[in-house]
Amino acid sequence: MFTGIMEEVGTIKSMTAGESSGEIRVQARTVLEGTKIGDSIAVNGICLTVTSLQPDGFTADVMAETVRRSALREQNPGSKVNLERAMAADGRFGGHMVSGHIDGTGKVVSLEREENAVWVTIEAPAEILRLIVEKGSIAIDGISLTVAYVDERVFKVSIIPHTGAETTLLDRKAGDSVNLENDITGKYVEKLLAAGVSTPYSAGSRTGPEDRQQPPGEDGLTMEYLEKMGI
Repeated sequence: MFTGIMEEVGTIKSMTAGESSGEIRVQARTVLEGTKIGDSIAVNGICLTVTSLQPDGFTADVMAETVRRSALREQNPGSKVNLERAMAADGRFGGHMVSGHIDGTGKVVSLEREENAVWVTIEAPAEILRLIVEKGSIAIDGISLTVAYVDERVFKVSIIPHTGAETTLLDRKAGDSVNLENDITGKYVEKLLAAGVSTPYSAGSRTGPEDRQQPPGEDGLTMEYLEKMGI
C-alpha cells in the first residue's frame, strides 16, 4: 500500500518491457534506504517488486499485464519516473490509499498556469471517469491529487509549486500518456452496490439481517433505503 506522496524522482537506466513481460532498472537513491529484495516500490504509480539492488538503483520484473495496463511501454532509458516505497506502519498518511495497481491510462490535454499553480487537464476512458468525483482523490503517475473538475470526457487537477518540483507531472506535455488509479473506496462501493450486497447486521440497528439483504431498487440509493439500513 502507498500514499501517493513521492519520495524522489528516479531515472530509467534500462528497460526490456515490450508488448509482453520484461525487466526495468531504475537509478535512485532515497528509496534504496532500508529496501530489501522482495520489497515493493511504486514506479510512476506501478507497484513493482525489487528483484535486485545496485549501489545506485534497483531492478524489478514487469508483467505483461503491467505493460498492457500502463504507460510504461512509452518510457525509455533516460525517462524520469516518480518513486515511492510501500508505506511503513508507523508512517504519516499524507495522501490517500494507493494500491499501485493501475486502472488504465489517460492523455494529457493541456497544462495552464494560474498564478502559482498549474491546471492539468487529462482525458480518460469512461470506465475511469465514472469513479472520479469532484474533490475526491486520484493517483496520476502515482501522485496523490485532488480532483478539481470532472465531466464525461476529462478531469482536472491543480498542481501547487511543491508538487510540481517534486514530481514529473509538469514535465508532461499535451498528448503524453499517464498512469491512472481510481480511489479504491469508490471501486469497492460500486462492486458491492452492483452485487446487491448489504452490510452485516449491527447492534442498535432498527432492522434485522433479513431486511438488510434487500438492495436498492430502481430508484437507486435513496434516503429511505439508507434509513432502513440504519445509516
